[in-house]
Amino acid sequence: MRILVTGTEGYLGCLTAQELLRAGHDVVGVDTGYYKNGWLYPGLDRVPQTLALDIRTLGAEHLAGVDAIVHMAELSNDPIGDLIGDVTYDINHHGSVHLAETAKAAGVERFVYMSSCSVYGVAEGIVDESSPVDPQTAYATCKALVERDVSAMASDSFSPTFLRNATAFGASPRMRFDIVLNNLSGLAWTTSKIAMTSDGSPWRPLVHALDIAKAIVMTVQSPREKVHGEIFNVGSESNNYRVRDIAEIVAAEFPGCELTFGDPTADNRSYRVAFDRIRQVLPGYDTDWDAKAGAAQLHKVFQAIDMDEATFTGRGHTRLKQIEHLLRTQQVDPQLFWTAP
Repeated sequence: MRILVTGTEGYLGCLTAQELLRAGHDVVGVDTGYYKNGWLYPGLDRVPQTLALDIRTLGAEHLAGVDAIVHMAELSNDPIGDLIGDVTYDINHHGSVHLAETAKAAGVERFVYMSSCSVYGVAEGIVDESSPVDPQTAYATCKALVERDVSAMASDSFSPTFLRNATAFGASPRMRFDIVLNNLSGLAWTTSKIAMTSDGSPWRPLVHALDIAKAIVMTVQSPREKVHGEIFNVGSESNNYRVRDIAEIVAAEFPGCELTFGDPTADNRSYRVAFDRIRQVLPGYDTDWDAKAGAAQLHKVFQAIDMDEATFTGRGHTRLKQIEHLLRTQQVDPQLFWTAP
C-alpha cells in the first residue's frame, strides 16, 4: 500500500513512518519543516522520502498513486492555540479539511486522521466514542470540527477513520518535552525537582508514542468496511491517571527527585476514557507501555545522551518556543508560511 504520512518530521510522525515502512508499505512523507532541527538522539533505522510542503498548499498532483493518507501535521498544543488562535484554525481545521477534500478528489480511498481525547474536555465519569464532546481550547475545538466535516465526506470511494489519541508520552528521536510525562521526566533529570503548580487532581489518559503508531498500522491494514467512518479512542483504561499519579511515578523513577504539589487551579479539564472499542474492532490491539515503563525509557535515554538542561528547555523540543522563534526572526510570516531567505 502506498501511504502518505503528513508530519513525518514530528514527534509521532517519525515513529509512525518507520513502523509503516517496517510493515512493508511504500511511504512518502509531507512536512513543512518547522521542527526539522529537533533531534534528541539518532533512533530511526528507516525514514521515508519527505516532501517539504504545507498541507494548506498540497494539491492533487502530490497524491498520485496514494492509497491512504495518515494525517498528523497540525499545530500541536494549547499554548500555540493561545498565541495564534486564528492560524491554528487556518491550519488545523481548514487545512485538514482541504487535505481531505483534495484526497477524495484525487481518488485516495483511506484517510486516517489523528484526533485527540482532548475533545472530551470536561467530563464526569468515563467517556467513550459515543459521549458528547466538550472541547475547551482552540486545539481541541479544531479536532472536533475536522471530525465533523471530514466524517460528512465519507462515501463508497472515501473512507475516513478518526483516532482520538490519549496524551502521548515516551521517547522519540524528534522529542517533545511540552507534554506531561515527558516534561516531568525532563524536570526530574535536569533539576531533581518537580514543583507542581496545582494539586494534580485532574484525570488524563496517556498512551505511548509507539502504541499510537501500532494503532495507525493496524487501522490502515484493516479491511475497509471495519474502519469506514469509525472513531476510536487510542489508549487503555489502565493508563487513565490523575496528574498527581503521573508526577509520583516519574519522581520514583529518578532517585533524589523532590516532588511538591500546589493548590487546585481554574483549569477544569479532566476526563477518563474508555478504550474498549478499538480492541473490539481491531483484534490484537493493546497497549504495550504504561507510565512507569515510559518514565524508565526516558531515564535510559537521558543517561545515554547525558542530556543537559539547555537541551531540555531549548526550543528544539518545545513547540511554542520554536514557533515563537520562527515568528520573531521572520523566517515565517504571521500565517506561518515560510518567507524567502
